[in-house]
Amino acid sequence: MNELKELTAKINQFREERNWRQFHKAKDLAISVSIEAAELLEDFQWKSSEEAIQKNSENIKEEIADVLIYSIMLADDLGLDIQQIIEEKLEKNAIKYPVGKSRNTKAKYTEL
Repeated sequence: MNELKELTAKINQFREERNWRQFHKAKDLAISVSIEAAELLEDFQWKSSEEAIQKNSENIKEEIADVLIYSIMLADDLGLDIQQIIEEKLEKNAIKYPVGKSRNTKAKYTEL
């Protein structure tokens, strides 16, 4: 996943050029992920998915990018390998949501 490492390097270069790392403590990055996710939700508030996408597609892209950028910075600062933690989470989810029980249902794993 060389592209992810290159992307992380670009993000780090951007913030290093601005000397912003000093402001990017883990708590603050986690808060920023949540704030940006809330801004993404605003694009969908009181609209159908289709209507929100039609009216707000550009802002939706920007908010998704913000969530991902802060998440990548947080993972990098914590020394986490993004590919590894995603693969580990997918393995856990596969156990919690086996195909035979979870296919075509939105039930939570505790209800399967």
